[in-house]
Amino acid sequence: MGWIGETVDSIKSIKIRQVLTQTVTLGMIVTSALIIWKALMCVTGTESPVVVVLSGSMEPGFKRGDILFLHMTEEPIRAGEIVVFNVDGRDIPIVHRAIKVHERGNTGEVDVLTKGDNNDVDDIGLYADGQIWLHRQHIMGRAVGFLPYVGWVTIIMTEKPIIKYILIGALGLLVITSKD
Repeated sequence: MGWIGETVDSIKSIKIRQVLTQTVTLGMIVTSALIIWKALMCVTGTESPVVVVLSGSMEPGFKRGDILFLHMTEEPIRAGEIVVFNVDGRDIPIVHRAIKVHERGNTGEVDVLTKGDNNDVDDIGLYADGQIWLHRQHIMGRAVGFLPYVGWVTIIMTEKPIIKYILIGALGLLVITSKD
């Protein structure tokens, strides 16, 4: 009969108690993942403790598909640090290096100008209209570590949504048909 026939027979033999158990287990897994994410947000001080590099603008230091770990403290950003920032009007955060920092003497606040290592010009063209500096509220965090290439999974699922749906469907089918 084959794998498909066995899967159909397995789905037909599911009992209500088994479905409830699997649903509760799946709910606990999702809840645990959310709790871990929120805990990481509290520990790192950033709304997004992990980001994926989506372009080649930071090569050769960071390549497309690298995962960056972020941390944010009250210390001012310094020139040379890798920062992840979000500007008004853009949904996707940008990973670039702080190249100039202007510190305001009276408050200690800093204004930051960024540039991708692989880019010829600074990022003023990426900022909101009329904006020439990033401020504290734009910076999501500093890069404190990375995993090379692991983020390709995210990039592939974003660029080819059919793969994401196939993967989710296969995992759902696996959960439904498992007997444990």
